[in-house]
Amino acid sequence: MKFRETNIQQGAELELAPMIDVVFLLLIFFIVTWQFARFERDMDISVPAAEEAQDTDRQAGEIIVNVREDGSIILNGRTVTEEELLSKLKAISEAYPDQAVILRGSSEANFQAIINVLDEIKKAGIWNVAFATTKPKS
Repeated sequence: MKFRETNIQQGAELELAPMIDVVFLLLIFFIVTWQFARFERDMDISVPAAEEAQDTDRQAGEIIVNVREDGSIILNGRTVTEEELLSKLKAISEAYPDQAVILRGSSEANFQAIINVLDEIKKAGIWNVAFATTKPKS
C-alpha cells in the first residue's frame, strides 16, 4: 500500500504585484517630500555661522521665509513684498495659532531688511520664530 506524503510543501512563489505597489508608494513618497524640501533651501542665501548652531528636528508645516542679500523676501519659492508677507502670515496664524516660522536671512543682507521681516512676522501674530544658522567651518 502506497501512502501519499501529506507534508510536502510547494515552493513559495514570489508575488510581484504587491512588491510593485510598495515600490510605487515609496516613489510617490520621496517625490512629494523632495518637492517640499525644495522650498526651504534658497541657494542665493548663505546664513550666518554660530558656534551653538544645532541641527533640530523639523516640525511639519514650518514656514520658511528667506531674506536675500538685496533685501528681497522669498516665501515658499515666490518673491513677495512686505505687505503680501503680512497678509499671508496673518491668514496662516488665524488658521494655525502656534505656526512655526524659520527666518533665513543672508549673512550679507542689510540687517534692517531682516528686522523689517521680523516685524511683519510679529504683526501677523506669530510668536514661534527661529533663525537659521550654520556651524562655522573649521
